[in-house]
Amino acid sequence: MSTILEMRSITKEFPGVIALADVSLTVERGTVHAICGENGAGKSTLMKVLSGVYPAGDYRGEIEFDGQIVQFKDIRDSEAAGIVIIHQELALSPYLSIAENIFLGNEITHRGLIDWDATNREAAKLLARVGLGDSPDVPVNEIGVGKQQLVEIAKALSKDVKLLILDEPTAALNDDDSAHLLDLIRHLRGQGITCIIISHKLNEIRAIADEVTIIRDGRTIETLDVATGGTSEDRIIRGMVGRELENRYPDRDAEIGDEVLRVEDWTVHHPTDANRVVIHSANITVRAGEVVGIAGLMGAGRTELAMSVFGRSFGSRITGSVYVRGQKVDTSTVPKAIRAGLAYVTEDRKGAGLNLIDTIKRNISLAGMRKLTRRGWVDGQEEYLVANRYRQSMNIKAPTVDVVVGKLSGGNQQKVVLSQWLYSDPEVLILDEPTRGIDVGAKYEIYTIINTLAAQGKGVLVISSELPELLGICDRIYTLSEGHITGQLPIEEATPEALMVLMTKEKEADHVSA
Repeated sequence: MSTILEMRSITKEFPGVIALADVSLTVERGTVHAICGENGAGKSTLMKVLSGVYPAGDYRGEIEFDGQIVQFKDIRDSEAAGIVIIHQELALSPYLSIAENIFLGNEITHRGLIDWDATNREAAKLLARVGLGDSPDVPVNEIGVGKQQLVEIAKALSKDVKLLILDEPTAALNDDDSAHLLDLIRHLRGQGITCIIISHKLNEIRAIADEVTIIRDGRTIETLDVATGGTSEDRIIRGMVGRELENRYPDRDAEIGDEVLRVEDWTVHHPTDANRVVIHSANITVRAGEVVGIAGLMGAGRTELAMSVFGRSFGSRITGSVYVRGQKVDTSTVPKAIRAGLAYVTEDRKGAGLNLIDTIKRNISLAGMRKLTRRGWVDGQEEYLVANRYRQSMNIKAPTVDVVVGKLSGGNQQKVVLSQWLYSDPEVLILDEPTRGIDVGAKYEIYTIINTLAAQGKGVLVISSELPELLGICDRIYTLSEGHITGQLPIEEATPEALMVLMTKEKEADHVSA
């Protein structure tokens, strides 16, 4: 086995921040090499240095790839050498076909014109190689996220890739799509393609990686041999956070009080197909100090339920009632839902939760702007003080609240979203995939925040695709299947097996008493 990549003493600075400090990385040819670390540790920055997103001269250090010292001017330069990076936010054009996306910027031409027959033919070969059976002429917006990830890999393979970098490739995928993607990575390894994978899912790292390099606070901590089976998740976590994390879920001691939220006979139709029922007569309650989970497979209707309750942000022909602390409330618009005491943290923090080109300060104040308004003007000094208070209490890693949110790590962005809604002072906080794409240390901080809210007498409703997470933080869990509430279990009776039985239950119980 030979070395395909060496990054030596890489240092990358931003104004006021050292993102990477003397980082070194060695990757063996034909292996899967994982990079782990907390949000903000420098993992993605290191890969942007490698792929030319940050060009030579913008950092200090040396990169040797495939036996030669390289200095990439841009991402096209690194791709020409055989390095292809697939970012967490997929870079596909939704209205172009699969084939057009695969060869975008690398078109197959004949006499100056695109050869569409050859394009579709070669695209079909690449799709077969990644195990995707869809037609090459299908628009990308008509396939799911899991298939889009495979299109990105097919696009990489069209460029004669030697080193494939995948940044959080399974963060937005369900279990089946994740398993298929991991199998594909194994297959590529068998074909001699080297892969670097950045992931917070440590079980996947242990299942697929040969080695794992841990980065903490912009520095290389260690490289562990995973292939021999002697590296546990706890061992990786210790390297990531710099300490033992004895319990991944903080202890809960909140007292559960009276009902704070009741959703009654809630029925939602599809926004574009009014004859299609998405949520069927759902009944849910949450009590003060209680953390309630919603479990369901992909497509069960979890997000649709939450968004429809919060200002009818999803759906049409919605019927049913919402009660907050026993009083029927109007949640027909987002401002009305906020005034009624509801808050909703979306699963799509970058697309719908944050203004990425604005500052921490402006993002935090958005949902509670009315509290800062004086005679029609926003009190800028108070806005700054409020945002700075949350920056400190939520441990948002930024020097000031004037930092643009788009420059923060995923975990810190999630804390900004939470701060935004906490400032609105809700009675009930609905959290949709609150820890997606963030590391174990940041997850623990968010779990602690959830516990603090519950201890203050708030009601918390958590939607998560990770059953261990729900089992670790909730007092009670509802299950949803094909838009039907199929059951609820107190945490003492909830097991992965019991939840899965209810999550796969066919259309039986339209009503489950709370």
